[in-house]
Amino acid sequence: MKKILSGVFLALMLILAVLPAYAANIQIKVDDVAIASDVAPETMNNRTMVPLRVISENLGATVDWSNSEVILSKNDMQVLLKLNNAIAVKNGNTVLLDVKPYLKNNRVMVPLRFIAETFGYDVNYENFTVNVATEPLAINGVKVQALQHEYHMTMGGVVQQIKGNAYNKAIYDIFLANKGNRAKIPASYSWQVNIDTPGAYYKIGQYDFLDVNGNSIQRFDIYGLINSHPAETLAEFPEVLLYDTTENQWYLFSDTAIQSISQLVDTATKNGFLTVISNTVV
Repeated sequence: MKKILSGVFLALMLILAVLPAYAANIQIKVDDVAIASDVAPETMNNRTMVPLRVISENLGATVDWSNSEVILSKNDMQVLLKLNNAIAVKNGNTVLLDVKPYLKNNRVMVPLRFIAETFGYDVNYENFTVNVATEPLAINGVKVQALQHEYHMTMGGVVQQIKGNAYNKAIYDIFLANKGNRAKIPASYSWQVNIDTPGAYYKIGQYDFLDVNGNSIQRFDIYGLINSHPAETLAEFPEVLLYDTTENQWYLFSDTAIQSISQLVDTATKNGFLTVISNTVV
């Protein structure tokens, strides 16, 4: 009887060893910001497993799917993972994972430390909290502490800040990549909608990259053409303009770039990286 009980106990221990620990007490942070997820992180073989979305959105990596394979890319690093396969490929070199990526509630669970360190980020564990520290964006050698975004409505405006390094870099890169040819200074431009002047522009948004002391390093203002006149009157005017206040120079810009920036701001908001500083909208 003792031998039977011992065998049962040993079998239970082996089963528990391979089951994931549903780590309700484990908190995932990126740059000290707590990350919310519809699927909780868990530990498997002493490895913290997180949903792939946590990696792709908050570490600034892009994701490409192909059947049961997923490719994470950031800068010059590319990682290929396969569901239920312990072999990963980093820039063409194979690596053996301690835990295979797996599917949970239609979410792909991946090892956080492996992914974070692959992209060059530090991972720290303390009191059931896992914090991934990413590299801040630097503009002209000065580190960006926050991106301050301001926009106005008919009555009032909103000032908010994003402190996620990956989001700030992605938005900054969009500005640089989509800055078109130089443009003329508009005859009229402001936060207000001036419908009396053909070719007038209103400010859609202001994006100010701030240093640790809150000083501006780089600022971009986006302006949209006020379409309150006949099309033939407005034919010579671009739909969107970008004003680089640091250079004091106007450039062509695109609505597609605006949408990409807005999507990043929305994602940063959803994941807790955005703080509203003031809101006077009534």
